[in-house]
Amino acid sequence: MKKVLLVLGMILTLLLTACGEKKEASTEEGKLKVGLVLSTGGLGDKSFNDLAYAGMQRAQEELGIEFKYVEPASVSEFEGFLGEFAENNYDLTIGIGFQMADAMEKVAADYPDSKFMLVDMPVEAPNAIGAVFNTEEGSFLAGALAAMMSENQKVGFIGGMDVPPIREFGNGFLAGARYVNNDIEIVQAFVGGNSPFNDPAKGKEIALSMNDNGIDVIYHAAAGSGNGLFEAARERNFYAVGVDSDQDYLEPGLVLTSMLKKLDNAIIAVIKDLQAGEFEGGTRMFDVANDGVGITELTYTKEKIGEEKLAKLEEIKQMLINKEISVKDEISKLN
Repeated sequence: MKKVLLVLGMILTLLLTACGEKKEASTEEGKLKVGLVLSTGGLGDKSFNDLAYAGMQRAQEELGIEFKYVEPASVSEFEGFLGEFAENNYDLTIGIGFQMADAMEKVAADYPDSKFMLVDMPVEAPNAIGAVFNTEEGSFLAGALAAMMSENQKVGFIGGMDVPPIREFGNGFLAGARYVNNDIEIVQAFVGGNSPFNDPAKGKEIALSMNDNGIDVIYHAAAGSGNGLFEAARERNFYAVGVDSDQDYLEPGLVLTSMLKKLDNAIIAVIKDLQAGEFEGGTRMFDVANDGVGITELTYTKEKIGEEKLAKLEEIKQMLINKEISVKDEISKLN
């Protein structure tokens, strides 16, 4: 019997290795073991996967965990990878992205004594945390800055699809702009089509059309289609605003800022709770107050913005933290 168990353990270990294991900390007794199942696309996406991996590296350095990660080639592999980590008695298994929700709910039910975290989507399982991000608040900050920097008093938003999760980005941004300047003109448009999140040509077309109408600061929540916005900003010399990760470097000085979903901070927070014995399943919101969303350090634009506007932006941030501004209420004023 012992030999059978030993062989099974070796097989599971080999499966993890063959299916994309890239990083493993040295194994030490008493260390928390965390498994990370990345979204399709893997490392190098300059977005969610890279941020999640950075969070794991931070957790390794700051909290002393050990971790492994895998890079699924397709959605069909999610369930198998999640299950392998649970089968190997990992203390926490983390999945990235909404596409993993069904697989995680199934695996969490199959392994009720294991703990899971799904990033960027609620998950219906008592032993899993669904980490979600208040994109309206983060976008509100970006919109406030956009209004301060718009010379023409016109700002725009480009979304990938006209669906509620994408509208949250746009509504927050436009509400932030209107909060700073009640007379500012606000416009939004959506890429749509067969590739709403991977059509940079359409993204550029929309951005150029907006700029033709005097819009001089444009925010996107359109993934790869947003690359067209950055190209248009370079050609026409207007400000773009990035999303999810720090995109400021893509066009230094022209990407005014980026609205950040701080996946690394969310991962650190959940691992800390697990270490403290305070892990509780359910939906967990990450917002401005707990440093789950925000904007970049403005590395390339801080001097252009100036101290007065930076001070005003910090004041708005503190009001969000103190719940003195309700973004929902401000959004309701748009209509």
